[in-house]
Amino acid sequence: MIYVLITIAVFLFMECVTWCTHKYVMHGFGWYLHEDHHQPKYQGVFEKNDAFFVVFAVPSILLFYFGTYTEFTFLFFIGLGILCYGIAYFLIHDVLIHQRFKWFKNTNNPYLKGLRKAHKIHHKHLGKEEGECFGMLFVPFKYFKKRQ
Repeated sequence: MIYVLITIAVFLFMECVTWCTHKYVMHGFGWYLHEDHHQPKYQGVFEKNDAFFVVFAVPSILLFYFGTYTEFTFLFFIGLGILCYGIAYFLIHDVLIHQRFKWFKNTNNPYLKGLRKAHKIHHKHLGKEEGECFGMLFVPFKYFKKRQ
């Protein structure tokens, strides 16, 4: 049971890590890698921004390795929480929001529609300044309200 709680806690904590990384790294000194993501049209299959998937995958891989190296430990479940968040991020960000894969084109789910609205607001800024809505799975409630 404790391992399930660790995995869930890490998954939830990753939203905080993502928010901070997006605001202070991607829109800061890592703008070189993130900038192409804010351009109106993708240039090819991959973006420089995709390098951040590798950055987040490395700790997860290392935690899986060290969490099973000599015995099964809690480190494995920390890595699992990071992996689960990475999968959710991919499905929400690349599949649902940016439609890089045409899997979930038509959704009427209010939560998913709110996520799309918030991300659209984030992308209205083409530069690294004046950004907003840096989270991925938890965004301000105002984006979930129906338009009048």
